[in-house]
Amino acid sequence: MMKRDFPSFLLYTFGFLLLWEWLRPVEQLTETDHIETFIFFLILAFALSFLHLKWIWQYSLKIIYILYSINRIHFEEGFFQVSWFKGFFADLIDNIGVIAARNWNDLSNEFRTLLFFILLWLMVYLIHYWLINRKQIFIFYFMTLIYITVLDTFTPYSAKAAIVRTVVAGFAVMGMLTFYRIIQREKVNTEPTFLRRWMVPLAGMIAFSVIVGIAAPKAAPIWPDPVPYLTANNDKIPELAARDVHRIGYGTNDSALGGSFIGDKSPVFKYEANGKSYWKMETKDVYTGKGWLTSGTTPISFRQEDLVPVYSLPKTVETIKESARVLTHVNYNYNYFMYPAGINKVLKTEPHDPKGNDFQVDTTNERISFYNHEKAPVVPQVFTVEYEIPKYKAKDLVQTTRYDPTSINAEFYEKYTRLPEGLPPRVKELAEQITTSKTNWFDKAKAVESYFGKSEYTYDQKNVAVPDTNEDYVDQFLFDSKRGYCDNFSSSMAVMLRTLGIPTRWVKGFTGGDFLQYSDEASGVQVYEVTNNNAHSWVEVFFPNQGWVPFEPTKGFSNEITINYESTGNSSNNQQTSTSPVKKPQQEELDDPKAPNDSNPFFDMKRIWADTKLFLKNNWQRIILLLLLFAGVAAIFYRLRGKWMPYFLLVVFRFKKKDDNLAAAFGVLLQQFDRYGLKRKENQTLRNYARYIDSFFSTREMTRLTVIYENYLYHQTLPKGTWEESHELWENLIKKTIA
Repeated sequence: MMKRDFPSFLLYTFGFLLLWEWLRPVEQLTETDHIETFIFFLILAFALSFLHLKWIWQYSLKIIYILYSINRIHFEEGFFQVSWFKGFFADLIDNIGVIAARNWNDLSNEFRTLLFFILLWLMVYLIHYWLINRKQIFIFYFMTLIYITVLDTFTPYSAKAAIVRTVVAGFAVMGMLTFYRIIQREKVNTEPTFLRRWMVPLAGMIAFSVIVGIAAPKAAPIWPDPVPYLTANNDKIPELAARDVHRIGYGTNDSALGGSFIGDKSPVFKYEANGKSYWKMETKDVYTGKGWLTSGTTPISFRQEDLVPVYSLPKTVETIKESARVLTHVNYNYNYFMYPAGINKVLKTEPHDPKGNDFQVDTTNERISFYNHEKAPVVPQVFTVEYEIPKYKAKDLVQTTRYDPTSINAEFYEKYTRLPEGLPPRVKELAEQITTSKTNWFDKAKAVESYFGKSEYTYDQKNVAVPDTNEDYVDQFLFDSKRGYCDNFSSSMAVMLRTLGIPTRWVKGFTGGDFLQYSDEASGVQVYEVTNNNAHSWVEVFFPNQGWVPFEPTKGFSNEITINYESTGNSSNNQQTSTSPVKKPQQEELDDPKAPNDSNPFFDMKRIWADTKLFLKNNWQRIILLLLLFAGVAAIFYRLRGKWMPYFLLVVFRFKKKDDNLAAAFGVLLQQFDRYGLKRKENQTLRNYARYIDSFFSTREMTRLTVIYENYLYHQTLPKGTWEESHELWENLIKKTIA
């Protein structure tokens, strides 16, 4: 039994602190109240164990405390009134029946509290057993770390301080237990001064480690947040939404961008049209440094077949009228619907409501909602939209070179060029560097759009960083991670253009989807299906004479706009953009955004070297971690070679049949004896060493095998069948080293 001295008091204190870490998240993550009552119970239980009271007194005091606490929490009667005892024991009997029937949800709160006290009682007993009897508590310490880190990952509970507390308490108690195990094994008497010599370095080491760990710079996470991989509907879980984990596909909350996600092929809608087109859901105009918000709401109502009151294309832009019939999926769960850019009218909705319905558009974010006759937001199962496809001319796009208050409203311009005060200056410096040779807004926008096609930027959905508290989302992507998906690329382009004084807005919606079939072979109308995988974001840039023009900076994507470059006017990059209209987006491009061009040679050393450097630059931390892990595993295997090497040797030599294998087998046997601890002394003869081995294992097999081996050394030949005869002796000796 351990003494009631200060070191023992420290052991119990650290054990209590470790168990307390299990209780800290309970009140925050569950509906459990009065958590201090359970903490006081732990203090009482550890104190009784430390004082070594007789078991009858310990049990009595704990039972009285439990009953008093249940009375105070759940009953209005006083503790010394008999009525509450009757009610409590009647409830106890009822709950035993509930447990027998396995109706766990029907357990009463009083009985749940009793079970929780019993659980804590058992945990205190186990910790007492580990501390006093076993003098080992590593498993409980390790499970405590697992517990708080899992809660930190998958719940709102923050374990930053809990990790530090657990490490300090865990290493302190394990260090003390190591000391007690040593003196118990060696059976030595110790003085208090000797214990202090052990404790002072231990405390110094723990304090130094904690201070260095807190003060040292922290590297960014090597792997992405695992939560998106384990939950596909995390926007429906408030705890996960609070941790900046996005739902697969289109989502409405963009206040904190970043993090990884997985693909989702769930259908959203189908449409019948003459070709693919991007589908808008909304636009946002306020960049916060972490994500995007909408500056306000300005709803306007309109009726079916009325002109939709969104910013329309100017008359100076040539257009082609088109229409599309949209069929929303049954799982479509938004109160507003998608539409192609350049929308004019909503022509038809199904099912038809004879009592009438209304449409409403928020002109700030351009969401279009549909209301039934009861003024409730619904989404039509089928609707037809009329829209215009613009045919831009380069000579018109390059006309805007600077902000002109006569052509752009000052309030409008300020709204769409606004930036957060904390935006790092190097974002603007990079934008100016990219566009230094461009003289007009269009060429600057194209230069920034093309910049993201550089090899150092990677399209990735699974290894995407989340900015820290003091980091800017765009700045982190542009200069640190350089890895992300559409939100990273589009936000970066929009912000960079705003630093140049060019009005931009951030657009969310869907790409054109995948071709399914022709609805009418004669007319050529095509059917496309759009899934959650097609959720996308892009950029629109405002030109006074052209309206909002879409741009697509995301690597592997291309938009649907048509630009006529036949007459480029004063474009500063007319020699580079004299090509045909931009190709339509193909979903297959996402599979390999860096696919080599057909014109490149099959074996290009420069490209291979560039890809290798880029891979090393983006994955050096992971490579180092894998190398360290491999080195650690190799070191463990080498350290334990005496355990597994004999089995390996038995397997290897079991399949060898030639007689001349005896020499190699005998040499391996000597090495195995050396690993086992039976070292051959310098200048010791084989016969003498063999007698030493035989005396150690109480056998004569080593001497017999040595005689056979010496005959081989002297004559360099062996009679046929010698290995078959000596193999059994060799194998028996190897097996003895295993035992």
